[in-house]
Amino acid sequence: MRACFITVMAAAMALCASPAVDVPVIPRPVRVTPAKGVFVLKPGARLVAAQEAAAAGRALSKAFALEATPGTRRPRGGILVTVDGSLRLPGEEAYRLRIAPGGIEIRGKTAAGAFYGAQTLIQLAGESHKPGVRELRSVLIEDYPRFPWRGAMLDVSRHFLPKDYIFKFIDLLAMQKMNVLHLHLTDDQGWRIEIQKYPKLTEIGSVRKETRVGHEREKKGFDGTPYGGFYTQADLREIVQYAQERFVQVVPEIEMPGHAQAAIAAYPELGNTGERIEVSTRWGVHKDVFNVNESTIRFLQDVLDEVLAIFPSRFIHVGGDEVPLDQWKASPQAQARKKELGLKEDVELHGYFIRRMDQFLRQRGRRLVGWDEILEGGVDPSATVMSWRGNKGGIAAARSGHDVVMAPNTHTYFDYYQAKGPEEGLAIGGFLPLEKVYEFDPTPPELKPEEAKRILGTQGQLWSEYIPSPQRLEYMAFPRLTALAEVAWTPKDRKDYASFLERLRFYEQRWRSMGVNFRPTAK
Repeated sequence: MRACFITVMAAAMALCASPAVDVPVIPRPVRVTPAKGVFVLKPGARLVAAQEAAAAGRALSKAFALEATPGTRRPRGGILVTVDGSLRLPGEEAYRLRIAPGGIEIRGKTAAGAFYGAQTLIQLAGESHKPGVRELRSVLIEDYPRFPWRGAMLDVSRHFLPKDYIFKFIDLLAMQKMNVLHLHLTDDQGWRIEIQKYPKLTEIGSVRKETRVGHEREKKGFDGTPYGGFYTQADLREIVQYAQERFVQVVPEIEMPGHAQAAIAAYPELGNTGERIEVSTRWGVHKDVFNVNESTIRFLQDVLDEVLAIFPSRFIHVGGDEVPLDQWKASPQAQARKKELGLKEDVELHGYFIRRMDQFLRQRGRRLVGWDEILEGGVDPSATVMSWRGNKGGIAAARSGHDVVMAPNTHTYFDYYQAKGPEEGLAIGGFLPLEKVYEFDPTPPELKPEEAKRILGTQGQLWSEYIPSPQRLEYMAFPRLTALAEVAWTPKDRKDYASFLERLRFYEQRWRSMGVNFRPTAK
């Protein structure tokens, strides 16, 4: 297969005459059918968007400096974007984009589909916000995603990200047709969400007195500088609204029963020892976990009540990973609770804890998501499992009737090194080059067809122990997250790494115009 590419300003001319046609679009579309002729998009051309496709109209208006007007009739020499629920393409996010000499038409099966069609057109036209003539080869693109869950996780607990940067990151997700932003809001090193009923969670839990210098294993000491930050509920509502306008679902994560040191520092009665502890200043797994008392479960359900009022997401993440059992084993209260519940093993307390949260969320019309450890204590089949310790947890979950998001550290942990050499800076460890991300298949081959239907999709993880700034985050995320976007959207038999690298050259121009600190593939 040979991709034909020319300069960025003429990227729309990139259709080849051969049947094996390619276009400079990421993710790679499902079907591309070239046609004869060229459409010339001139300054002042009419842009018409149906009411249901207003978001797509806004995106095109910004990209092409055209004023969007409401309507459903295609203007001569202009662009029409509509929603057509009868569109005979799979899934709710499908779209059809037709470029012809007389004009352009985008039809989305839903508003989201229309928006994704607009993103494809913006890529085809090249990245330029200056008024000018654009020539686009005639083509028909029919496109839809392979998986419904296409996301990224931001760990804002270890290192905080300003609200305005979250907006930028949402834009970066939306332009590559990703639709989930998973916010890891609480951990041992910081509590980042305002909870009005329990103000100490942010008054105390959002600030650590200092941060580890260098790698955790090197024991170089600490920087001596207080570090903190949190989002008000108003901030988070703004983030949710901004994301919704770009068809990105924000999934909040409130870690429990482990990774709880910041919360216990604020309210010591939530712990198992009664001792006062500080918000953690180091990385790794911590022994301080929530106790299993009824008062603590009610406390966390109060927290979730406020979370639900902010986030309309169908899915609510409760963590559930890396829970040392030492304090429960040593706690008379925990052991009494285990006996009262008729449990035999300490790990069953973990299962009980998660099941209580699952029941709470289901009663409110939501679905619990947890890391794959939630399988160990038993959980309702309605719970969704996020498989991070390789594929094993995802396979077991799918076979047990759970929906699964594949997030294995082997292919989706973007805090790992992406190249070897001191110029790459400090990372947590591991090695995950771009090509390995691209080769990932979220559907494990061990699954039977009916089990494979349980795989909702995949997401990239940006754990932030060694990602202290937005600039560093972008370097670690891009282009690896863009490779994963193609994995999540494009049919398996349409994936081609050489083609991806060629198309990525055009994509990089858009990043440059947005000030994104991506890692160049030639580096």
